[in-house]
Amino acid sequence: MAYDTDNIFARILRGEIPAKTIYEDDHALAFHDINPQAPIHVLVIPKGPYVSMDDFTANAPDALVTGFFRAVGHVARQLDLAEGGYRILANHGPDSHQEVPHLHIHIFGGRRLGPMLLKPEG
Repeated sequence: MAYDTDNIFARILRGEIPAKTIYEDDHALAFHDINPQAPIHVLVIPKGPYVSMDDFTANAPDALVTGFFRAVGHVARQLDLAEGGYRILANHGPDSHQEVPHLHIHIFGGRRLGPMLLKPEG
């Protein structure tokens, strides 16, 4: 899948759309999700045109990969989630329901989150 330079996260990175930013460095931008699914729901996106985790880990420079994942950890600690725990999630492709074609990590926390997936029927 080709990177869409007009996706909402690319536009946020360019400053065309506002976001409630909580952290930014040379590698990543973190901001509150506009439709939170937990008391704390933050998105962390890399600063670069990467569609998915597959694209990012295959094509991003090592310094960006390292810096991005350090930023995810930093944000979780900044939000005081490390002790009680948190969930991180990155969707890839249509079967996972990826809605925006720019790699993004969801950080969920602030309460017990329950099971990750529904159990299969049968």
